[in-house]
Amino acid sequence: MPEQPYEPEGAIASTGMGGAMDLATSEASTLEKTPGGPEGTGPQEKPRSLWSDAWRDLRRNPVFIISGLVILFLVVISLWPSLIASRNPLNCDLSKAQEGSQPGHPFGFDGQGCDVYTRTVYGTRVSITVGVCATLGVAILGSVLGGLAGFFGGVWDAILSRITDIFFAIPVVLGGLVLLSVVTSNTVWPVIGFMVLLGWPQISRIARGSVITTKQNDYVQAARALGASNSRLLLRHITPNAVAPVIVVATIALGTYIALEATLSYLGVGLKPPTVSWGIDISAASAYIRQAPHMLLWPAGALAITVLAFIMLGDAVRDALDPKLR
Repeated sequence: MPEQPYEPEGAIASTGMGGAMDLATSEASTLEKTPGGPEGTGPQEKPRSLWSDAWRDLRRNPVFIISGLVILFLVVISLWPSLIASRNPLNCDLSKAQEGSQPGHPFGFDGQGCDVYTRTVYGTRVSITVGVCATLGVAILGSVLGGLAGFFGGVWDAILSRITDIFFAIPVVLGGLVLLSVVTSNTVWPVIGFMVLLGWPQISRIARGSVITTKQNDYVQAARALGASNSRLLLRHITPNAVAPVIVVATIALGTYIALEATLSYLGVGLKPPTVSWGIDISAASAYIRQAPHMLLWPAGALAITVLAFIMLGDAVRDALDPKLR
């Protein structure tokens, strides 16, 4: 009886189509069901979005944590300054003008005998209010105009682009000197309105470019082919995926608007006394920088820390929302 040829385990078995298929039992026996697969017994992994990935990265970023804690502290004392400053920032004693640190007055006194510590704390309210309101106004106005221009294009896009170029040609500080010099109100709203007036073109251009890029994606084209209306395309498909660059720029710009308010107040065209503002205090202290440097040090330091915190927060948000940096 002739011997049968030896076929080792795991040999190549011929298929009916003339091909070959590896049927190695040693490999087949080692295959295991993976959790989360079609036949797996473990829980399936929940799909993650850009925002969930960004939040996960932000929680692990020490820059975001530090800047977030600083901003949270600033927001709290801007809402309730009496928590850490029990005195009235407008109560002054000329007999103590330009004096240095004393018990109960750690930052000393300014040229009018006002407590520098109390005025520094109360100045946070104006800076945070101006920064937040100006940023919200700029982000809303710029996003709406830029998004509509990028979505519809054509004549609307051309007109908005030329208007944007005109506003970009206006120097911000010079425009503030001209426009705010005729305002007599002591409230923050003229300053906020000026910032919105000259700040929206930057957000508008970014929103326009983001919408143009997003509307060319396949899922937007598919929704349009299925009969989705323009409003549904904008609100459900384009805006959630195009808003990330606007958020990043607006977060960084918030610190810039706080610095701009201080600059305009320093030049005398922004906020005016008796409003308590870091810019006003820095302007008043600049004449006594040699005799009493503490008058300038503390409000200027508070302004620098606030602006730096918002810029650091914007950088952290940018790194988390930019897929190219992952």
